[in-house]
Amino acid sequence: MKILKKNQLIILVIALMFIAAGYLSYTTNEPEQKLSSIGDAALVNSEEIIENESSKEQQSDVENEKVEETINTNVTDNYFANSRLERETMYSQMLETYQKLLESNTISTEQKAISQEQINKINQTKNGIMIAENLIKTKGFSDLVIFVNDNSISAVIQAQELLPEQIAQIQNIISRELKVEIENINISKK
Repeated sequence: MKILKKNQLIILVIALMFIAAGYLSYTTNEPEQKLSSIGDAALVNSEEIIENESSKEQQSDVENEKVEETINTNVTDNYFANSRLERETMYSQMLETYQKLLESNTISTEQKAISQEQINKINQTKNGIMIAENLIKTKGFSDLVIFVNDNSISAVIQAQELLPEQIAQIQNIISRELKVEIENINISKK
C-alpha cells in the first residue's frame, strides 16, 4: 500500500506542477499576446489579428513611401551627375579637337590662333560654370546643373519649389560669373 500511496503522491505533485506552470504561463503573457495553446492548435483573438495586419499594412505603406522617395532621389541625383558628366565629356572632346589642331602642321597660324582662343573660351566657360554652381549650392540648393549654349544659359535646379527671390539670386550669380544678360538665362526645377 505504501507504494501505491507514494505513486499517487508523485502523480499529484506532478499534476500540481503542471497546473502551476500553466497558470504562471497564462498570467505572465503580455496583454497583446493572448494565445492559448492546446496541443498543436492555437486559439487567437480575431480582433488582434486585424489590428496586427492593419499596423503591418501601415508600416508597409510607410516603408513603400520611403523606398519611392529614395528611388526618386536617386533618379534625380543620377540626372544631375549624368548631366555634369555628359557636359564635361563634351568639353573634353572639344578641347581635344582644338588641341589636335594646335599641334597640327597643316593648318595656318591664323587657324591655330582661333583654336587657342576657343580653348581659352572653353576653359573660361568651364571655370564660370563651376564657380556659379558652387555659389548657387551655398544658397541652400542641394544640386543643380548649368548648360551653356552660345548666348543662352539653362540651369536645372533640384528643388520642389523656386521662389521669385531664389530665381533672382540664381540669375544674378549666373549672369555675373558667365557674363551673360539675365534675359538669356532660363531656370527650371527638377
